[in-house]
Amino acid sequence: MIIQKLKYLLKNFTYIIICGIAIFLLIFKIYLPITTNHGESISVPNLIGMKIEELDKFLKDRDLRYEILEDSSYSSELPTFSVLKQNPIENMKVKENRKIYITLNSKIPPKIKMPNLINGSVKNAQLILKSYDLKLGKINYVPDMAVNAVIKMYIQGDSIAHNDIITKGSTIDLDVGDGYGNQIFETPNLLGMTLEEGMFTIIGSGLRVGKIHYQDSGFVYLSTIDDEGNEIQEKITISSGKIFKQYPENSIKIKIGEKMNLWVVSDSLNASS
Repeated sequence: MIIQKLKYLLKNFTYIIICGIAIFLLIFKIYLPITTNHGESISVPNLIGMKIEELDKFLKDRDLRYEILEDSSYSSELPTFSVLKQNPIENMKVKENRKIYITLNSKIPPKIKMPNLINGSVKNAQLILKSYDLKLGKINYVPDMAVNAVIKMYIQGDSIAHNDIITKGSTIDLDVGDGYGNQIFETPNLLGMTLEEGMFTIIGSGLRVGKIHYQDSGFVYLSTIDDEGNEIQEKITISSGKIFKQYPENSIKIKIGEKMNLWVVSDSLNASS
């Protein structure tokens, strides 16, 4: 009798355990995954640069929501009131109906202190300006021995200095040294020289060779004084391959680094030029 009761209890206990396991599997393996989309996720889309009026439909179509944070920042590269930052970031896996927190690009750019670019290279200036969300404008080369070094900084024609308060996103124009300085001297006389001699003299004087023009013939006029003290202009024919005209002309004031254009009498090698 006792044995039969034990068998009965054991049988019922086994049924209870089996039912419990079945209920557990039904709830946690079937019901909950279905109602909570367990194991399913959505990749967060890239919202950076998207206008605020586009967000609502865009995220609803992807079963996501958004909330705009009160904090705002500014970037000159994005439109006003477009998404500047987002959290979670692009491609993160989230569940449906997840809220994306966004920061909008401010309408009014903040004020910042002008960084120091003076005496640095143009390349270094570009890197610094980018890090401050400033734009590089016109580069004007001016006489200075410091080659490719920043001499002055401007905004819309007005000179600015290090630590001046400016608007973020401003365009900065620069005066940059040309490496030649302000050295001024008289133009060398190249008339009658061969082209090779003339080019050698130009480069040796710290000048640059400009355009070279060839003509079939060329003349120069030399001033001489006759026995009575009168000035006489003598026309002299220049032979082929030699310089008969130059610009700037002889004895004109010229600055280091400027170009000199030459006119040369053609010879058989350059007659077709």
